[in-house]
Amino acid sequence: MIPIRALAALAALLLCCPALAAPAQPPAVLPLPPDWYPESVAVGSDGSFYVGSWRQGAVARLRPGADETEDWRPEVLVPPGSNGLANGQGVLVDGQAGRLWVCSGSMGFTTVPMTPSALKAYDLTTGAPRGSWPMPDSGYCNDLAQDGRGTLYVTDSLHPRVLRLRPGATALEVWKDDPALGGGEGGYFLNGIAVTADGLYVSAVAAVPYILRVDIEAGGAAGPVTRIPAPRILRNVDAIRADGPGRLVLFESNAFGTDGPYGGAVTLARVADGRIAALETVVGGLNDASSGVVAGGRVWFIESKYGLLLAHKGDDAAVPRGVPFDLQSRALPE
Repeated sequence: MIPIRALAALAALLLCCPALAAPAQPPAVLPLPPDWYPESVAVGSDGSFYVGSWRQGAVARLRPGADETEDWRPEVLVPPGSNGLANGQGVLVDGQAGRLWVCSGSMGFTTVPMTPSALKAYDLTTGAPRGSWPMPDSGYCNDLAQDGRGTLYVTDSLHPRVLRLRPGATALEVWKDDPALGGGEGGYFLNGIAVTADGLYVSAVAAVPYILRVDIEAGGAAGPVTRIPAPRILRNVDAIRADGPGRLVLFESNAFGTDGPYGGAVTLARVADGRIAALETVVGGLNDASSGVVAGGRVWFIESKYGLLLAHKGDDAAVPRGVPFDLQSRALPE
């Protein structure tokens, strides 16, 4: 039993310190800047969302404001092209270090100059540049995850490998290079990534009936690669997010599928006995559902609408202007 004096002290602390209150709950749909073409989403401990732009080479932040008229308005935290950011790919919040990590791609279709693919770091509060780590061997920085030691893991779309950046390191190093990490269909290998209690999960760029798990040994070394079969072909899993033991949220972009522009979906995968035992569609009919994040019992997701860019390769003037984008959410099944 908790002593009455302790309960009284706790109540007084909560009354005097509003900063301890839970983050404000955002609406189910949040607007993003026009022509944003988002690729990845991250969330901070205060509930703020960070959304990278594949076209603008920038990162927007959405957070609670001082009052209802200011709540959740998007602000550009990392300006276009800052620190050489080109295609804004994976985004990750490192609250302990006060860093915002972003994968910078080199695919084109941007309003900023192209630069070699690299892992970028920015100040989480101000958006100021804090470093850049080039991808070795002309690799492509696609997505990233972080373990409890602060080590970052990066998927490489142009090689069957995962790289890592340990705290204080001056360069990315190859953590796991293995032909088992994707077949390289169309010249592309890995896409999404998530670190869980039972290992590191990655997805292939191609549409395949499995995801992959790499064991993390006690000292941090990479263990064997295991194929985790699914009950159907997964439509280009662009991002993976953990949602507790045995639960993964898969963002199926359908980027290279044949289901038309609205074949994307957010899918809950239940993993058991070394396989995906069940798949449950949380929301379907999406236009390139490339990423999202789990927060407050909901999944927040984006529609990247990349088809509007890819249809006008080499003719930027023909790309539609003023295209609306948003960050949407749905409740996750139990």
